[in-house]
Amino acid sequence: MEQQSKSMVFRLQVAGYKRYMKLLKLAARVIPMPKPTLFTGSGSSLELCEAMALMGTQRVLIVTDSVLIKLGLLEAIQARLTDNHVEYVIYDGVLPDPSYTQVESGLALYRSHDCDAILAVGGGSPIDAAKVIAARVTNHRKIKKLTGLFRVWKAPAPLFAIPTTAGTGSEVTIAAVVSDPVTHKKTPLIDPKLVPMMASLDASLMTGLPPHVTSATGMDALTHAVEAYISMNASADTDAYAIAATRLIMQNLSKVVSDGTDIEARHNMAMASYYAGLAFTKASLGYVHAISHNLGAKYGIPHGLANAIVLPYVLDYSKAEIVPRLAELSRACGFGADGDTEEALAQCFIEHIQGMLKEYGIASQLDQLKLEDVPELAGAALKEAHFNYPVPKYMDQDQCETLIRQMLVA
Repeated sequence: MEQQSKSMVFRLQVAGYKRYMKLLKLAARVIPMPKPTLFTGSGSSLELCEAMALMGTQRVLIVTDSVLIKLGLLEAIQARLTDNHVEYVIYDGVLPDPSYTQVESGLALYRSHDCDAILAVGGGSPIDAAKVIAARVTNHRKIKKLTGLFRVWKAPAPLFAIPTTAGTGSEVTIAAVVSDPVTHKKTPLIDPKLVPMMASLDASLMTGLPPHVTSATGMDALTHAVEAYISMNASADTDAYAIAATRLIMQNLSKVVSDGTDIEARHNMAMASYYAGLAFTKASLGYVHAISHNLGAKYGIPHGLANAIVLPYVLDYSKAEIVPRLAELSRACGFGADGDTEEALAQCFIEHIQGMLKEYGIASQLDQLKLEDVPELAGAALKEAHFNYPVPKYMDQDQCETLIRQMLVA
């Protein structure tokens, strides 16, 4: 009797979630989603610097991380800004999973040097931190007051982005994720005003990425594309971007993992990440991100790596509801054989992802995961997913715990 009652309550909850997701889908269609002016190709990061100068930028805060500074990756960018009479100050205190504290430190530097624009250079963490710094420049409220949907009321400071990884797509998305330093919970800011004015996809800045970073960030982009494609809020335009991203990743990720200097493959991966960002900005994400966000918050697991591990489990759980969609992705990538059923093609797509993880040395289980943490992780993941993501097949607490337990090391 108790189980029947729980089942009835869950069905009613799911009905409510689905109605809410339909409202979000309508909002995504009605609210304009800006795209950055895009510069592409080797050396395009320097073109972006020149464009910033033409727009009247006089003093820019460069938001990055210390590793990129030590590698000398910003030297040409700094020189081009100087050549164009743009002064700059560097904030390189951004760490993986940036916190409110790091944002406030960057903001203080922006204000103390009287900057008039922000240039983010790096992976998802510097770009997300830069987005929130830009929002804080004009919105004089604590970061917690800016988290959630459409709470960045005033246009942020002028923001430009140069991604150095092909994974997050943050240069084109309306979201930024920063962590509360007290609770260590990841808190998203979601607002179209967070999209940078301009972005550069310069593959020449990505050739030095080590294989493990290349594979993890590439799997992050793949997760964005796949979750957007199987989303209940997918549309014709998001499908086109998601298919393009998936094809490019399947054709190029292994190339750049084995040879990081392959500039053409690096460029294709940068475009794939950008397309995937466009896809999920409108179609949204799903349980993979909900679970991986909480694994990252709990154990400090890099986001792309967590997505890579979780993705096959969630696809397998949802497979009954998404066979036609997975089959379409499989065909688009040239997987399977003539005459294969849709079920066979869908399974082929999942198995191909599992094969990629083996190829890249990514384990299917997590050493950090503890059995006693599973209920808390599941509860937090469901809370995130059910109020943000239009998933194709809902899961309750027990089902989510069962899925996460599959990642325990035997």
